[in-house]
Amino acid sequence: NDSADIFILTNAGEVTKPYQPAFLAQPAAPQNNIPINNDTEIVLGAERFDIGANFANNTFTAPVTGKYQLQANVRVQHLDSAANYYHLNIVTSNRVYYSILDPDFGQDAVYFTFVVTVLADMDASDTAKLTIFQSGGTSQTDIQASFTTFSGYLVA
Repeated sequence: NDSADIFILTNAGEVTKPYQPAFLAQPAAPQNNIPINNDTEIVLGAERFDIGANFANNTFTAPVTGKYQLQANVRVQHLDSAANYYHLNIVTSNRVYYSILDPDFGQDAVYFTFVVTVLADMDASDTAKLTIFQSGGTSQTDIQASFTTFSGYLVA
């Protein structure tokens, strides 16, 4: 039987596409004491969902050419106020999207959440992953697993 619904239209007018590429991944464990002055790949060992099986090894691979909504929320602990800056990156095959922070709060921040969102133009087989960078300071910042997510879906 090959009769799969490619989209579903309810009587109320809602449309769902059960095969539309979408994913949400999180770390399976904390990533402690990220190194300084180096891009560090964020390890995402727990998939919450992965429609189309396009997420593996910390990386989303676009199955088709299109526009993809990508977003990352990365919660860190022990943000070093002596660091020059931090930036969280969504690294795609075509471009790097990032948020940057000067953490000079006068004291180390116990908790902080970095957020990056983008509507990215991706070709089939392009990839997207997360990295974080700390310039200077002490290697003391930890990525928290339960409050960190990377997700995305095909928009158009």
